[in-house]
Amino acid sequence: MITVLKGDITQIEVDAIVNAANTSLLGGSGVDGAIHKAGGKAILEDCQKIRNKQGGCKVGEAVITTAGKLPAKFVIHAVGPVWNNGKSNEEELLSSAYSNSLKLALDNGVSSISFPNISTGIYKFPKEKAAQIAIQAVTDFLTTTNKIEKIVFVCFDEENYKIYSEFLM
Repeated sequence: MITVLKGDITQIEVDAIVNAANTSLLGGSGVDGAIHKAGGKAILEDCQKIRNKQGGCKVGEAVITTAGKLPAKFVIHAVGPVWNNGKSNEEELLSSAYSNSLKLALDNGVSSISFPNISTGIYKFPKEKAAQIAIQAVTDFLTTTNKIEKIVFVCFDEENYKIYSEFLM
């Protein structure tokens, strides 16, 4: 049910992929930029509609859009926290980003979903701590439903891939 693979999240065939978004929802670098680039302008247009309605997305929250040209049906944009040495509620906010993504997935009939390593790039969240939080949040959520059948943690780099592989053994 929960797997890990090393690769490009924009190529994964699941109902929804999660984007490690920023609060502006207007694209950025890393996985956010890659998803916007691969999915095309439809994703950005949906994000702009959400911004016009609610002014972006808060840290720990998530919103859902079309997946544009991606093989998935939806992109769930989850905003993880910037690491501040654990002094700004980062662990709870990261956990919320995962659980709020899963709630949106459930609300939209998603049965398979892939996650990137949220907040571990330019937001500098420690990778091992982030992996533990991600796996715990997903595992806890799965105790509440049987409607999500497949969760894939997609790691772009070897370091995250090894960390997730060890934790999921």
